[in-house]
Amino acid sequence: MKNTFIKTGPESALAMFEAEAEGLAELRTAGAIRVPDVTDVGVTDGQSYISLERLVFSTPSIETERDLGQQLAELHRHTKKQFGWFRDNTIGLTPQRNDRSSDWIEFFREYRLQFQLDLATANGFGGEITDLGAKLCQHLDKLFDDYDPVASLLHGDLWGGNWGNVNGEPVIFDPAVYYGDRETDIAMTRLFGGFGKSFYDAYVSNWPMQQGFDARLKLYQLYHVLNHLNLFGSGYKNQVTSLLRELTDII
Repeated sequence: MKNTFIKTGPESALAMFEAEAEGLAELRTAGAIRVPDVTDVGVTDGQSYISLERLVFSTPSIETERDLGQQLAELHRHTKKQFGWFRDNTIGLTPQRNDRSSDWIEFFREYRLQFQLDLATANGFGGEITDLGAKLCQHLDKLFDDYDPVASLLHGDLWGGNWGNVNGEPVIFDPAVYYGDRETDIAMTRLFGGFGKSFYDAYVSNWPMQQGFDARLKLYQLYHVLNHLNLFGSGYKNQVTSLLRELTDII
């Protein structure tokens, strides 16, 4: 019997854990990158839980980072006809809507950017953030000239704390899975560190980034920084405002 790692939460967190389990299963179907096995999800004694394969991590080598870059490009080549997913999930503790759509710009505007902007306004971070956000949403299509993303299978929350090295093999976990622009995963890797040059070199050698990526990188990072503002408070306000100013200057 495998050693297990168990995460627990209130009974109301069951749907979040179920979505995590189904997200790991979705990533596993691509056969590109290792993910931990899920042994059980449920509720006991008034607490929800997810039981996962226990993994022992060690410091990643340059080779492991290179393999992760190659395997992430392979994961992103696992595509669907529509953006979104069959169910909603969470990004951290924030709800993440995944209604299926054939239009990426509309999907990202409605279910990613506007959703977080509305939360920020409700949380007392209106004013300039609300005004700049409205302008950005109105002209979002200008960041996608000559670029038509495909609906790639995404980890969705790929920061340095959500991957590790197990006996020389990269493993990803704690996903916020959906099908979307592959650039969103790359943008997240460049937000909080944890990925070296060999990772990026390996990824772009398998699937180069497209024209306009530098601007879209800021857009996709904005989603996650807005989420941090909504989860953790005003410490992220200046970063959100700065990204919004940069993006609205571009459009």
